[in-house]
Amino acid sequence: MKSFFQFLRESTAVQQATRLGLKGDGHGGWYDNKGEFVAKTEKGQLKFYNKRQRIGKQDPAQTDKEKNLSSPTSASAAAPEEPAQDKAAPEQEPQKDPNAPVVLEPPEVEKTKGTLTIAFGRFNPPTTGHEKLLDTVSKSSDDGDYVIVPSRSQDPKKNPLDTDTKVSIMRQMFPQHSERIVNDPQNRTIFDVLKKAHMDGYTNVRIVGGADRQKEFDKLVNNYNGKMYQFDNVEVRSAGDRDPDSDDVEGMSASKQRKAAAENNFDAFYKGVPSTMSKKAAKEMFNNIRLAMNVSEGWSLWEISPLFDWKNLRENYVKKNIFNIGEIVENLNHGLVGRIIRRGTNYLICVTEDNIMFKSWIKDVNESKMPNVAPKDRAAINARAKNVFKKDLKGNVVGANEQKNTEVSGVPADQRLIGTDSHLKYVRSLVSGSDWGKQFINKYRKK
Repeated sequence: MKSFFQFLRESTAVQQATRLGLKGDGHGGWYDNKGEFVAKTEKGQLKFYNKRQRIGKQDPAQTDKEKNLSSPTSASAAAPEEPAQDKAAPEQEPQKDPNAPVVLEPPEVEKTKGTLTIAFGRFNPPTTGHEKLLDTVSKSSDDGDYVIVPSRSQDPKKNPLDTDTKVSIMRQMFPQHSERIVNDPQNRTIFDVLKKAHMDGYTNVRIVGGADRQKEFDKLVNNYNGKMYQFDNVEVRSAGDRDPDSDDVEGMSASKQRKAAAENNFDAFYKGVPSTMSKKAAKEMFNNIRLAMNVSEGWSLWEISPLFDWKNLRENYVKKNIFNIGEIVENLNHGLVGRIIRRGTNYLICVTEDNIMFKSWIKDVNESKMPNVAPKDRAAINARAKNVFKKDLKGNVVGANEQKNTEVSGVPADQRLIGTDSHLKYVRSLVSGSDWGKQFINKYRKK
């Protein structure tokens, strides 16, 4: 179906053809007053095929090639006499550089709506603190036009509830917002939500979230306005500060609820459940969370609720037990999944498969699955990637002088020495996207 802007451009071509005295066949073809094919409408512009055409004068005869162009459905048109010289054969087309920045441009959409207010988060599990957030979103919206979008993140430690269960519980907990809670598999990241709002014709968007995430969201979503979506204004508003030491709504969080579930402390857990949910339903949610977390096999607080065990999270990070170069992680605030290209003191620089770079605190990320790789192969591939990506302070690959052979069968002899360039290239071929973000490294460093 033609867009509105494409229709306008084609109207310009019609006007041009009319001024030249050409007649159309109704399918984009144009003929002069002698019935000879002259031009076609292509991409909204007139394209002339008989280069020697002189409107209103004696015309030279068209060549067979020019005549064939006026009948593209004929057999002869399917095979022109001479191959076009300006187009390379399919096998000769240049290959795309996987590390080249992606040129992004939002599709043109007629803006017919005002401002959409959005809340995007994990809600795993939902709490009384989230009730305050949802109420703030509703009050901040224009004429009640808002959506609540739970993320699709799920894992046993930080996101024990699956999305369908989580949405069902939220609609029970917050009946006044139930119709605004969206359960759409396509909304995996905040970008997915914004792109949909753009396609729905919204002129502006307003994102409401915790004060601790306001700066992160503001920078990220505004950086890609005009590239992935187009709004006149993208506002990020705080729903208020949190006090982790408080026993009331301001201190309630999903981290506290997961901690209470892991400790089998239902009384503490029940304090974080809104009054709209019965004690029986709260107990059922409590048991479901414990079952999903599989606490019977043991657990670590820094993995379940890093906010309450920052010391051990930091210690495991420094020892490189978690979040190493080349591994894939998901940001739990906005949902983006990327490969780690740099480790900071307590943060990571990551790049998505689409070359979108983002920065995350280590408390806000979780290990994620590698795309297009079978689960049984992930451990072996990650082990190889970790070895390849180990570097010293000067940026040299550690072990470059080691003459240790790999244990990978079927590897050519010149690719078996760990630390060599050939082995690095081989392992990268096994790790999908291991070169992601290479163009970002040192991009912003002062010379």
